[in-house]
Amino acid sequence: MPLCYIAFGSNVGDRLSYILKAFELLKNFGQIRKVSTLYVSQAWGRTNQPDFINGVFEFATDFEPIRLLKALKNIESTCGRKPRERWGPREIDLDILLYEDHILMLSFLRIPHLYLTQRDFFLFPLLEICPEAVHPISGQPLKTYMKSLENNLKPFACLLPL
Repeated sequence: MPLCYIAFGSNVGDRLSYILKAFELLKNFGQIRKVSTLYVSQAWGRTNQPDFINGVFEFATDFEPIRLLKALKNIESTCGRKPRERWGPREIDLDILLYEDHILMLSFLRIPHLYLTQRDFFLFPLLEICPEAVHPISGQPLKTYMKSLENNLKPFACLLPL
């Protein structure tokens, strides 16, 4: 089964509950193999909002990227995500960071994620569970991007195996 890496985050209401509900729904589409530490992070883009709980998980799925994106958007909706402004508060957010070594540049889906190397809450948790990850476009190990990115993450919790 293909492996992909998905970032998750929540900064509204019972953040952990939203994350756990999303994980439960994901079981219908594949298998979560690894989960990073959950971190508290400041909002990115629109910074005047509550802190997020963020992390990354490794996911094995037979869904190709576009079908996976649709499933993730349905999970967000089922979990209660309300439409808001871009980079605003979110009950749950699920973003595909990497999908095997695919490169996909569509208006609605970019793989690797456009901000993968610019957001500490994407890069550091991803490298925690996949230290050998390589950027599919540059061919560089993702570890090389750590040097230019400040890590402001605060460990929040570790989840037991799902």
